[in-house]
Amino acid sequence: MTAVINQEDRLAAAIAHLPRVKLGYMNTPIEALPRLSAALGGPPIYIKRDDLTGLAFGGNKTRMLEFSMADALAAGADTVVTGAAVQSNYCRQIAGACAKLGLELHLILRPEREFDRDHISGNNLVQRLLGAHVTTLPDNDRTKQQAIIRAKIEELRSQGRNVYWPRQADVVDLDAISYAESALEIVRQCRELGIAPRFLYAAALDTTQAGLVLGMKASGSKIHVKGICPFDGDDMPNRMIEMARMANQAAERLDLDVNFSVDEFDNDASYVGERYGVPTQAGLDAIGLVARTEGILLDPVYTGKAVSALFDQIRRGLLDPNEPVLFLHTGGAPAIFGYTEEIVNGLGL
Repeated sequence: MTAVINQEDRLAAAIAHLPRVKLGYMNTPIEALPRLSAALGGPPIYIKRDDLTGLAFGGNKTRMLEFSMADALAAGADTVVTGAAVQSNYCRQIAGACAKLGLELHLILRPEREFDRDHISGNNLVQRLLGAHVTTLPDNDRTKQQAIIRAKIEELRSQGRNVYWPRQADVVDLDAISYAESALEIVRQCRELGIAPRFLYAAALDTTQAGLVLGMKASGSKIHVKGICPFDGDDMPNRMIEMARMANQAAERLDLDVNFSVDEFDNDASYVGERYGVPTQAGLDAIGLVARTEGILLDPVYTGKAVSALFDQIRRGLLDPNEPVLFLHTGGAPAIFGYTEEIVNGLGL
């Protein structure tokens, strides 16, 4: 036990050495979900509440932004440019971070649905309320989106602005490191609670899962991370390679004597449904069950689908009904207000 705790202390010290700006509340709690567990007939289900990090409705990106925004400030940035989907949780939280830090933010967003082109709701409302300059593109074209982001950065730089573009290859491991810290919290909290879950389920693919796997291995934990992918699996081999790369880059930055291969990452793309950004009926049903048994809100793009995966595997008898299982709530609840019609129709509300 002493050797394990020493590993944990080394990881904590390595993370503490990095530049950071406080944006939220970490060491988020782990809660038991007894009514949900009973509704499913076991196993005992626990939830790590990273939806409670606080910044602009909270979520997993707040952890990441504490490190990446510190990097932006160190670079003397006065402006941030980035982009994702119209209902992006990342964009909502980075809008909160930029408001808090006095940075100008430009968001280049792609519509995942026809609805996204001209409706301002959910995360898209919140990021505008927080002062982001939002451009919604006419098409859901990721390649074109990246080109427009680059053009916006060059335009702003030509005006004398010092622009920061987060999540680029040389710094994306900072985001992963934030989830190594979350993994360390999980390990210590499980010990305090007297539980020993074998599996941690999370809506994850890139930085979140890379960091969780890094944190578990570096702390000596045997908890196995099961990532539930929010995207289709067409490019899964490359994504697995990229997760291993990010974990190794993060370990190098932290000067940790660990390394990773692709086979250490377990990610399942079979629960995405039609595609990213489109709810599944199983995901909507899971949102409803968690809400009505535990008063906790999930979202239809990430956590709802991930919980539906956990439920499916419980119902299929793939988990020991007597062994605790842990779910990581990465946030995203404001997105439910961008999917009102789907939720109302899907759950018959």
